[in-house]
Amino acid sequence: MASEEGTTVELYIYDLTMGFASLFAPAILGRQVEGVWHTAIMAYDREFFYGGGGITSCAPGGTQLGQPHRVERLGDTFVPFEVFVDYIQGLATTTYTPSAYNLLQHNCNHFTDEVAQFLCGVHIPKHILEQPEELLNPNQRSAVQTLLDQLVPGGTGATQSLYTNGVRHARQDSPDYLTLNTQIEEARLQSQELEQRRSTLAEKLARKERKKEKKRKKMQKERGDADDDDEQEMAEAVEAPAALEELSRAGPSSEALELEADERRQEEQRKRNRDPPIVYKDIDGVAEFEKLSKALEGVELTAEERQSVDELQQYLVHGEGSWVLGDDFLAFIGRLLHDERVPSGVRVAALRCLAAGALREDVSLLLHQDRRHHAILNYANEIDRHPVDEQKALALFMCNLFENISSSEWLLYISEWEANGQPLSNIRATTKVCVHSTLSEEPELREVGTALMHNIATKEVKTVVFDEVCVELSMALLQLLLYPPGEEQLFRACKALARLAHHSQEVPQLILMVGPDPAAFRGTSPRIDDQIDLIMKKLK
Repeated sequence: MASEEGTTVELYIYDLTMGFASLFAPAILGRQVEGVWHTAIMAYDREFFYGGGGITSCAPGGTQLGQPHRVERLGDTFVPFEVFVDYIQGLATTTYTPSAYNLLQHNCNHFTDEVAQFLCGVHIPKHILEQPEELLNPNQRSAVQTLLDQLVPGGTGATQSLYTNGVRHARQDSPDYLTLNTQIEEARLQSQELEQRRSTLAEKLARKERKKEKKRKKMQKERGDADDDDEQEMAEAVEAPAALEELSRAGPSSEALELEADERRQEEQRKRNRDPPIVYKDIDGVAEFEKLSKALEGVELTAEERQSVDELQQYLVHGEGSWVLGDDFLAFIGRLLHDERVPSGVRVAALRCLAAGALREDVSLLLHQDRRHHAILNYANEIDRHPVDEQKALALFMCNLFENISSSEWLLYISEWEANGQPLSNIRATTKVCVHSTLSEEPELREVGTALMHNIATKEVKTVVFDEVCVELSMALLQLLLYPPGEEQLFRACKALARLAHHSQEVPQLILMVGPDPAAFRGTSPRIDDQIDLIMKKLK
């Protein structure tokens, strides 16, 4: 469900025992167990969950478990649906494949916890995630197994696999357990049936609409048939609402959601075409990789880190997709960025390789792997502590991320995590790099900084994203105007200021209070005058 603050994210909590745990647990375990929990994420009007069939989605409450035992609101997300789709597809082909499913160590609850962090920066309730460990006290193992055999109506011997790391005993699986263990596949089949039904209804409505349009045109040519057409249209008007109601009950299909995501991409692309980002495409990935390889000659690397270097070569030099970058790749990048024993030249070379990779459309799949440790953005947030060459390479990398929609969105996420005891978010780290670079006395860094400022300000996002950073960005721009830069940078500054004044009512007030007067720069160039006109309209 969408709101002005974003898209609501909820945790659906199901009791796999349908209430039997609370009845049998005190007698068997000597303590209360409310339920044995299965969870799913509800977002974008779909329910997402993980099981033996991999990651699946369905209409909310559409599995065989029926309605959830309870629903907990996790928060709001500002992650665009198309980015979430890319993220889920990445999980489905890497961490959360059907073969990776383990009822004890890698289950639905681990999946929802990871997705909750990605969407909202929060965890699911700790007691749900840690329930298996809590119940698996070695002294109570046999009692726990007895409990599991009795909790699901009809017996469920196969649930032993839940607490024995997947080791299957010789006893026969109970029908109830098999029903539970295959719920994902059946939910998928039900979803496919609903989608087929929805498609049929949609096609039917489309045919009716085309038929109506033909008849309207015919009316213009043959006035005498107007009465017949009116009668037919009235009949169709009665049929259409009923069909639409039936269609709505079917719930949003995967195709419908993908179509919506595609429409959003197209709209974002149209906006992007109006204000193309400033990126630096002259960077050569092959040459930058060669520089990194040479810089790493004096650095001791583990076997895993050497593998990460080979993967980067495949990505940048041989043009393979980001799928070649393994799970340890970002740990390798994190070590280069944060290990003080690594020479600064290595960090510069690594960041420039990332800047070349940032121009690739699939780089967002790599970025989302950093959602746990935030190695890149924690480093970015300390830009003022790094040598100037590292600052330049970092700003270049972040600026080039605006080449593609999904990677630019990643820079502006507002979900928070804790860094050195303080809350931090993607947009906060991005803002700090932008402000620091824009106000730098180093000409090359200021050049990239004003480009990054332009890209951020002209990015079409929800106003709420800019609520906390509009004033900070605008203050930096006003400081830059005190020492007028050249025409190009002045144009970027005025254009960014005009956009920020449009996003926030505080910015025009800030301009009036702090200055300088934008009108003082009239006559520099026609395009700057155009931006000044936009600013002055907001000052009235």
